[in-house]
Amino acid sequence: MISTSNITMSYGGQKLFEDVNIKFMPGNCYGLIGANGAGKSTFIKILSSEIEAQSGQVNITPGERLSILKQDHYAYEEEQVLNTILMGNQDLHKIIVAKDVIYAKENFTDEDGIKASELEDQFSELNGWEAESEAGSLLAGLGLGAKYLDKKMKELNGAEKVKVLLAQAIFGNPDILLLDEPTNHLDIASIQWLENFIMDFKNTVIVVSHDRHFLNKVCTHIADIDYQKINNYTGNYEFWRTSSELARNLRSNENKKMEDKANDLKAFIQRFSANASKSKQATSRQKQLDKLQLKDLPVSTRKYPFVQFKPNREAGKDILTVTGISKSIDGVKILDNVSFTVKKGDKIIFLSSSDLAKTTLFQILMGELEPDAGEFTWGVTITKAYFPSDNSSYFDSGKLDIINWLRQFSKDQHESFLRSFLGKMLFTGEESLKKTNVLSGGEKVRCMLAKMMLSGSNLLLLDGPTAHLDLESITAVNNGLIDFKGTLLFTSHDHEFIQTIADRIIEIDGTVIDDEYISYDEYLAKKLKH
Repeated sequence: MISTSNITMSYGGQKLFEDVNIKFMPGNCYGLIGANGAGKSTFIKILSSEIEAQSGQVNITPGERLSILKQDHYAYEEEQVLNTILMGNQDLHKIIVAKDVIYAKENFTDEDGIKASELEDQFSELNGWEAESEAGSLLAGLGLGAKYLDKKMKELNGAEKVKVLLAQAIFGNPDILLLDEPTNHLDIASIQWLENFIMDFKNTVIVVSHDRHFLNKVCTHIADIDYQKINNYTGNYEFWRTSSELARNLRSNENKKMEDKANDLKAFIQRFSANASKSKQATSRQKQLDKLQLKDLPVSTRKYPFVQFKPNREAGKDILTVTGISKSIDGVKILDNVSFTVKKGDKIIFLSSSDLAKTTLFQILMGELEPDAGEFTWGVTITKAYFPSDNSSYFDSGKLDIINWLRQFSKDQHESFLRSFLGKMLFTGEESLKKTNVLSGGEKVRCMLAKMMLSGSNLLLLDGPTAHLDLESITAVNNGLIDFKGTLLFTSHDHEFIQTIADRIIEIDGTVIDDEYISYDEYLAKKLKH
């Protein structure tokens, strides 16, 4: 078990949390959530002793081992992949190194023999004989074969390094597992493998993620950072979100009879419980849900931006035709004879193992890059709005405040209109006067979305629109795109986002290898069969 006693932490003059007392119990997976800047990663670092809180302490049951997903992808460049994974269990790794030093001696003494015997006993107690096999099995589950074990970390690409560091974190069955954004850079199959691993894991897991599907799949509890406190709630993320809304609605109507409130709460919990009964982790959750009262439901200060895209004109029949597009970058062919036709109202997710391929295609379609071969034709009635994966060029000058930055893209130049519009995107009061060069990643995304909303376009191209956003903003963008009546081309790694928006999937591996009207879940099921 891991717990905290009166943890208090401030950063940059802002108090993140104060006198936090919380317990994380074995057999549960806790999703740590909070608005951007609330201190999720900071709290994870405090739990792992990477940084020290200003006051209070972290308590871990004596003898238990804590493991954390490392964020520095270049920390082990000269190490072999196998050795990097084994470092996940520091006690075992120290024994392996000590053994190697003794056995490498030319003059092997009796004392060396005694010491080696002791090390062998410790090695066996820590399941050392199965260590290499376990490392290989973890790596295979994450999609990297045995051939990777002997490679050096510097030979791997970014996504492969992430997988090795994830294998390192979960190696050796740690008692407490801390995972900060573990699904970043993982492919579909690897995410599903990790979901199953966590659901079968018998010890304590604390995870930070912006992937709502992942949180719903693996979490038994939600630890919510709000009001400078961290409160624990039973259930997955969807249960937390829905119950938070329910609690707010119930509390807002003081004249409603308590009996009615109790019935609403009971009915909601029963609906959730019916679904949760299918989960591997539902047994203890059911008992806790049965005991829930209104006071146990979450209260949140967090707000959702208002995201709505309204086309100024309806598109005609002809939308987009792409014929034989090819493009090489630095001598490497990224796109090879890509062809497809977009129909009116399509909401297409573009999938590829290469983010560069998707971004390159979008840049070509927006006229930012010239193809080496092929052509594309937009319908004459199409008006486009573009969300690039890299929006830095839109904020380069840094001379403008947010109001005047947005004024560039607005037909209505009145201050009151611009302030009202920015208020919907959670820029209120003095925040709307911030210079664009000091905006966070999430604030820049909200500015770009506001720009797109003002455009009134009937076709949207969005290249990774949920990057840097908190869960509330992701939900708002998600709902806005579900309701959008125009045509949509987008990329994303967010399962829930794709499943609830896309009605067509185009997969690119150099060229188009799959193009069909199918839901994301149906697509995944089909892929797994093969």
